[in-house]
Amino acid sequence: MIKTVTIVGGGTAGWMTAAYLKAAFPDRLDVTLVESPSVGRIGVGEATFSTVRHFFDYLGLDESTWLPRCDGGYKLGIRFENWDRPGGSFYHPFERLRTVDGFSLGEWWLRIGDHTRPFDRACFLTPALCDAKRSPRTLDGTLFAAGLDGPLGRTSLAEQRAQFPYAYHFDADKVARFLAEYSKERGAHHVLDDVVHTALDERGWISHVVTRGGAHLAADLFIDCTGFRGALINKLLGEPFLSFQDVLPNNRAVATRVHRTDVTDMNPYTTATAMDAGWIWTIPLYHRDGIGYVYSDAFCTPDEAERTLRDRAGDRTGDLDVHHITMRVGRCRDSWVRNCVAIGLSSAFVEPLESTGIFFIQHGIEQLVKHFPDRDFSPGLRQAYNRRVAHAVDGVKEFLVLHYRAAGRQDNDYWRAARDRPVPEALAERLAQAGPYLLDDEAIYPHYHGFEPYSWNTMLLGLAARPPAARPALRHIDPVRARRAFQRLRAEADTVVRQLPSCHAYLRRLHDA
Repeated sequence: MIKTVTIVGGGTAGWMTAAYLKAAFPDRLDVTLVESPSVGRIGVGEATFSTVRHFFDYLGLDESTWLPRCDGGYKLGIRFENWDRPGGSFYHPFERLRTVDGFSLGEWWLRIGDHTRPFDRACFLTPALCDAKRSPRTLDGTLFAAGLDGPLGRTSLAEQRAQFPYAYHFDADKVARFLAEYSKERGAHHVLDDVVHTALDERGWISHVVTRGGAHLAADLFIDCTGFRGALINKLLGEPFLSFQDVLPNNRAVATRVHRTDVTDMNPYTTATAMDAGWIWTIPLYHRDGIGYVYSDAFCTPDEAERTLRDRAGDRTGDLDVHHITMRVGRCRDSWVRNCVAIGLSSAFVEPLESTGIFFIQHGIEQLVKHFPDRDFSPGLRQAYNRRVAHAVDGVKEFLVLHYRAAGRQDNDYWRAARDRPVPEALAERLAQAGPYLLDDEAIYPHYHGFEPYSWNTMLLGLAARPPAARPALRHIDPVRARRAFQRLRAEADTVVRQLPSCHAYLRRLHDA
């Protein structure tokens, strides 16, 4: 039986892993995390999927206990600005499209919708909440979407049956510190020191790591949370890293944090604004905003990117603390090799356009628990783990490729090159099979990757790849029920906007409590 685990590297990935393992195997597993005291982090803010609530519920943590301590806020979706055209915008919400007579409101909007209104405002409830900067909860804590609340217990990502209507923004460094406390209270050991040597046994498996202070940390299983360095999985064990640069354009980022002039003016969504050589994220935290420019260094130098970011932040005095990042976009061929499992950036990374960083960490941890080995390290468990991790990452890659392929921006060399990059063969085949219509379940990536058909169709409808018409079948169906559904949705949106407090007002209540 596996009795000892050593996690090399801290941060969000390391401490999420430690916390989850101690929650899953509290007294059966000895967990040690070793991290360098010299690794600095800027804490510019992190955005998540709505499925992250499964992680915190698994740990037995209600959002009221951790969100205020992590400068947290709510995320009802992503607002895409300037992707279809300069000045255009649409939301990708955490909300499934409603159906009428077997067809989604997206299909009905193509057939009979009021095209003087944007499709997202006509087909979803969430954009009205985003525009009005509303909290998803009333001041007494009630969720606006009846029937979707309540504790999840020990459930995983793939068990989410309903679409929960919000995710979180938070300071990732503060989340890491919170989870460090949680883990150590439950018996995890913390070594704050630099790893200077890693030893292999006669089989080529990791036997122990040695710290600068002379500690020898042996374990049955090692978790690589060393970020883009991939110190164990890539550098030590030599596992190949498969780059996605052939299909995704961006490889660098520059990030910072800024204080809002009015801290109460808080958006409940992430913003992704298309720029001349990439896009800028804005992540509203409780006291400030995190912003960053994701770009391609083939079209923009780091200095130019920094100037663009400072202009965006309204800062021209040079006193913003900025952080430049070289992104390793792609995934390890296998994220589990011998007795080493890579979690987080050491395993895989795609640009943060759909907030998949925490999702990849959570998915990797959950799959590790589901496929946790014995001392014989069954090849079947390892292979199944690697398949599931690879499927999730490759699916997200295809979804992001769709963003650039469908984007209407063609006004400079960057956007033309981004659109003309190769499309993964399987994606091209499925899009061809779907023809000039919205995508159904079989036309999107077939393995679990966190996104449902409504997400893929939201991008098609919001960008420049909108189908010219609805499916022919809708011409043979009386549209009266669909018209009523659009009317009900609009009335419901007006009602919840009136009833809900602002995002900041509700979060202030959590902080005061």
